[in-house]
Amino acid sequence: MKEKRILSKAEQNRLEHFQSIVREMEAQGYARHDLTINMKKANLFAILLLIPLFIIGYGAYYYVNRLIGFGGFNIWFFVVGYIVLIVVHELIHGLSWSIFTPHHFKDIEFGVMRPSYNPYCTCLVPLKKMQYFIGAVMPLILLGILPMILGIAVKNTNILFLGIVMTDAAAGDMLIIRRLLSYKSKAGEITYMDHPTEAGGVVLER
Repeated sequence: MKEKRILSKAEQNRLEHFQSIVREMEAQGYARHDLTINMKKANLFAILLLIPLFIIGYGAYYYVNRLIGFGGFNIWFFVVGYIVLIVVHELIHGLSWSIFTPHHFKDIEFGVMRPSYNPYCTCLVPLKKMQYFIGAVMPLILLGILPMILGIAVKNTNILFLGIVMTDAAAGDMLIIRRLLSYKSKAGEITYMDHPTEAGGVVLER
């Protein structure tokens, strides 16, 4: 059972908007299926994932470049870069989803999920499965996987380690994507709605 949390006024408004859309679709014969995830489990997954990511990332760096050590690593570049990219991570979610929405970026909102203080982005309108998937996976690719590859290619540990931690920062996204892709349905009409106050979304189908 998910723990309830205190919502901000903006989150309450988003939740009411979400519930209004869901009720309207349920009145039209749609059934709702939950695809949200538990943020405590997502944060634990991120902690457990970090060491394997470091081993894989740095292992690949050594295998390709035959270099040992952290030559050129700048802690301030890393810290500032991480803070900036956490914000960019959410912007990429929003920009990716906004491509598919009627009013584009006006259909996207941002917030901070308390008490975990996880920043988040939410889409206010229904999406198709592939549209939802693209918005969910893009930060992982652009800020995580590609920088890891680039850091190895140019022999830059600053970029490599940022890629590693930003891949880890997408741990919750990975769990959401797993739930999204593992959900199978034979329904004729299926739509996906991002949940405004929880991580993940719901499926509405008939």
